[in-house]
Amino acid sequence: MKLVFAGTPEVAVPALDALIASGRHEVAAVVTRPDAPAGRGRRLVASPVAERAEEAGIEVLKPVKPRDEEFLARLREIGPDCCPVVAYGALLPRVALDVPARGWVNLHFSLLPAWRGAAPVQHAVMAGDEITGASTFLIEEGLDSGPVYGTVTEGVRATDTSGDLLTRLAFAGAGLLAATMDGIEDGSLKAVPQPADGVTLAPKITVEDAHVDWATPALRVDRVVRGCTPAPGAWTVFRGERLKLIQAALVPDRTDLAPGELSVGKKNLYVGTGSHAVELLWVQAQGKKPMAAADWARGVRIAPGEQLGDADVR
Repeated sequence: MKLVFAGTPEVAVPALDALIASGRHEVAAVVTRPDAPAGRGRRLVASPVAERAEEAGIEVLKPVKPRDEEFLARLREIGPDCCPVVAYGALLPRVALDVPARGWVNLHFSLLPAWRGAAPVQHAVMAGDEITGASTFLIEEGLDSGPVYGTVTEGVRATDTSGDLLTRLAFAGAGLLAATMDGIEDGSLKAVPQPADGVTLAPKITVEDAHVDWATPALRVDRVVRGCTPAPGAWTVFRGERLKLIQAALVPDRTDLAPGELSVGKKNLYVGTGSHAVELLWVQAQGKKPMAAADWARGVRIAPGEQLGDADVR
């Protein structure tokens, strides 16, 4: 088939690579979000998908909105049979969905109908799911509600951050998307409607969602830290300023600390929760680089009984 691939971030690159490498289909063009400011200089930078496509000599389309007439005219001119999509980042209007004869097929990082929405991997980690996966489905105008072509499963490890899990799913999903294109082309795959039961939603994680409540059980604290890493980053308050929490570990045998209470050892930093303690392993203070939590604690000279989560944020 002639394909136009739509995607933007790094997580979409393995799927683009798989389609290029398959040799069975022609990736005629790539659709991605416009260049965006990045880094300290805030200079405009092309998306990872755009950079990979340019390396491969593939035409890159960067519409501000996918309903822009210039973009739609070029899409019709290319005449794709199918448009595979991975984390493109914009809603596709009906007028664009109607262009390819075999539709737009999305690789979504959950086992649909679970975790429909923008942040399926983060929500899976924060909910404590033991199994997740990826699905390919035919895009329709509803939110991730189209019929499913195929799935692949992936276990969620006890120490997985959302970044760890998403990296594995990106590569497993790349193979699934390539196989889905093959099955659509040869007629061996038919999309199956999603069941009405089991629908859960995964909206974008907000900064407030990433705010750790030390009164909740340790398991919940651990899931929030892992689920919000690397983005948007779990955080708490210390002496009126935000402290980013990068890595923590459960300490089930320590129950002597009140929620948020800190305890500094020679090489460890513990904090109480609503159940047992957690050990903070890596943190990042405002305006500072990430550092080992025990080193941070020595630097700020934590007083006996001092807590996280108190006072207002400056």
